[in-house]
Amino acid sequence: MEIKVLGSGCAKCKAAYNTIEKVLKENDIDAKLTKVEDIMEMLNYNIMVTPAIVIDEVVKLKGKVPTESDVRKLLGI
Repeated sequence: MEIKVLGSGCAKCKAAYNTIEKVLKENDIDAKLTKVEDIMEMLNYNIMVTPAIVIDEVVKLKGKVPTESDVRKLLGI
């Protein structure tokens, strides 16, 4: 599983990354988690607001910081 957090590096984007990272560790999930801060790469996902969460190349959430519960739902756990 590959998870990307799209955003410019703002506080909300960092919070989204940290929340996802915490849930992955707590549930011992092996996933590749990366930050995407390059505007040209973000445009490939056709998003207008950040942070955006992409799982296996599908945009799953955009414009808000996910809670731990949100992340669990997105991951199906």
